[in-house]
Amino acid sequence: MKAFAWIGFFLLLPFAAAQTSETLSERTLRQLLERQHELFADAAKQGDQLDLASFRTQAQALAFDYEVFLRNHPDSAIGHAAYGRLLGRVGMDQQAVIILLKAEKLNPKDPMVKNQLGNHLAEAGKPREALPFFLAAIELAPGEPLYHYQLGTLLAEARDDFLESGEWTREALDQAMLAAFAKAAELAPERIEFTYRHAEAYYDLEKPDWDAALKAWAALEEKAASAVERETMRLHAANILIKQGRTDHARLVLALVTEPALSAHKEKLVAELAGADNK
Repeated sequence: MKAFAWIGFFLLLPFAAAQTSETLSERTLRQLLERQHELFADAAKQGDQLDLASFRTQAQALAFDYEVFLRNHPDSAIGHAAYGRLLGRVGMDQQAVIILLKAEKLNPKDPMVKNQLGNHLAEAGKPREALPFFLAAIELAPGEPLYHYQLGTLLAEARDDFLESGEWTREALDQAMLAAFAKAAELAPERIEFTYRHAEAYYDLEKPDWDAALKAWAALEEKAASAVERETMRLHAANILIKQGRTDHARLVLALVTEPALSAHKEKLVAELAGADNK
């Protein structure tokens, strides 16, 4: 379940930028966070050309310095949260959970830590254990769209696990999943990954509301930043129209799709239309 995202630390830390009044411990932790940020920013910039040996050496040195900091400051909730994130990002998931649980104990009202624990449990194939952490993150920070998005992702990707538990009906699960994606899109209408997934979520429903889905794709088409994006939304609209049996309308929409990059997808829908005509 690698669909789960991490939220950055620097927007959440009260001392993310240097302050004249910061203490020695605050300055030390700020410097650790800056190194952590730079390490992964450089790795992302290098991409396939990443010097893995150098990255590992720097990550190990950073982990050692976090260990020293936490020995000196065992009650630092932010320090544990930051170290837990580092461990998670280098694949040390079990160790990350241990550190994050310590951070949660030190500060049970930190939604970021709840969210990260949910991430690890979801990616470890434990969606039912992850759910309370995502819900707690939302309760603590209802205005953060990422938390709603990840709740929707969890309910969509682990549907069978939740249904097998007997604690959910398919209708209740579908409603909760769609509502989570809708809330993420509402809170961050400029984030295409949230708004697109909301529109896409109608495909996941046992009993889709295709009219509502059409409205969602139409809204996305209006905000499209390029011709390819705009015509992608039209392909989705045509697909839904075919599902509704509105083949004439679907043909009109498909006629507006002319981008070469989308030709293969368009041809699949044209074939579906031909099949519908032969029935």
